[in-house]
Amino acid sequence: MSRYRFLDGAGLIFLGVVLAMAILIPASNLLLPPNSALHVSDYLVPLLGKYLAFAMLALALDLVWGYCGILSLGHGAFFALGGYAMGMHLMRQIGPRGVYGNPVLPDFMVFLNYKELPWFWLGFDQFWFAALMAMAAPGLLAFGFGWLAFRSRVTGVYLSIITQALTFALMLAFFRNDMGFGGNNGLTDFKDILGFPVQAQGTRATLFALTALALAGSYLICRWVVTSKLGKVVVAVRDAESRTRFMGYRVEQYKLLVFTLSAMIAGVAGALYVPQVASSTRRNLRPRTRSRR
Repeated sequence: MSRYRFLDGAGLIFLGVVLAMAILIPASNLLLPPNSALHVSDYLVPLLGKYLAFAMLALALDLVWGYCGILSLGHGAFFALGGYAMGMHLMRQIGPRGVYGNPVLPDFMVFLNYKELPWFWLGFDQFWFAALMAMAAPGLLAFGFGWLAFRSRVTGVYLSIITQALTFALMLAFFRNDMGFGGNNGLTDFKDILGFPVQAQGTRATLFALTALALAGSYLICRWVVTSKLGKVVVAVRDAESRTRFMGYRVEQYKLLVFTLSAMIAGVAGALYVPQVASSTRRNLRPRTRSRR
């Protein structure tokens, strides 16, 4: 039974380190003078925040691959969808402060002669809606894709190739200027988030702390899944899918649940990543994630 404890020693150490980072790094950046040996520079804070967002993405991938046996090469798409959801909100917050001074249309839409805001941009002027879509958009895409793939019993390398093709198709679609997502340039020139300047020292420290807390929360959710009865069935699906199905379990439902949850965690990671790098581009959709710095 000890194997399935909710939190073991390693888990407690991990949570302790993450929570300590959430407190100590912002504090050392905001409270200590720059000439202090313990001071964390303004450059390192968003850089470490990016790494924590990538850690959330890795956690989501570990849940679906390490415990359920589904090698997904499409989590970059879920990560990017969450990032674009947050980026669209930040673009709506620019308003008349943009280059062209349009209070409704982002600058790239004015440049491309858009006459009105596309329907799928409606609602993104509200933070709660953008936060909801950062989870809902990846979750719905994962649910629809997984429902079709798992019911068709697509597994192994074939499923991996299809997930990579899905990511590449989305990247090509977002590259088009007429899709309304900024094309090759993406969404850039963010001004503020919830009324606070994105580039401000305090805002970046707060974003780092929120990312660390989100990582800790995601770990607890994943840990609860893998140590519950649900997790035991998921591991059985990974180790012997046919035998698990013959025992009466609806294998497709378990795989779909874990795949969707993993995509939503990846979407939250993308939403936290974007304001810390101050841009969201199609590069986030690449099957192989690369740093912009």
